[in-house]
Amino acid sequence: MGPPTTTETTLMLLGEYAQKLDEKNRVTVPSRLREPFADGVFVTRGLDGCVAIYARDGWDAFVEQQISRLDPFTREGRQMERYLFGGAVEAELDRQGRVAVPAPLMQHAELNREIVVVGVRDRLEIWDRGAWERGLAELEGSAENVAERLVRDAR
Repeated sequence: MGPPTTTETTLMLLGEYAQKLDEKNRVTVPSRLREPFADGVFVTRGLDGCVAIYARDGWDAFVEQQISRLDPFTREGRQMERYLFGGAVEAELDRQGRVAVPAPLMQHAELNREIVVVGVRDRLEIWDRGAWERGLAELEGSAENVAERLVRDAR
């Protein structure tokens, strides 16, 4: 495996953006985050009840990582492949920086019109605003404990 490419080392999606889905279930990628998505967008099921959006480079790296970890000869490996890739769609941003969220993914994340778009390193996550606020409140109450446990486990 060669050294990481420039894109892999510099792509860092950050921030939290409250939005509304439009009548066609399109989400607007925040303007400051659009550049990595110019070559394509992959929309798929995210973990924990969200929709994940990857740029082409991020998607390629994600797929490569999962293929190396998931064993297609195990039931769990096949189930995760179906979960991660079965619901994925390739798309493009329109001129206004929007991408449509397919109905099955809307259902997966239980998205209503009020959403939050969150930059999470190599991907964007789309959350129903109520679910995001509940999850954030839960995390804020335990973030210090989780951080301490992660440090202890790393030793």
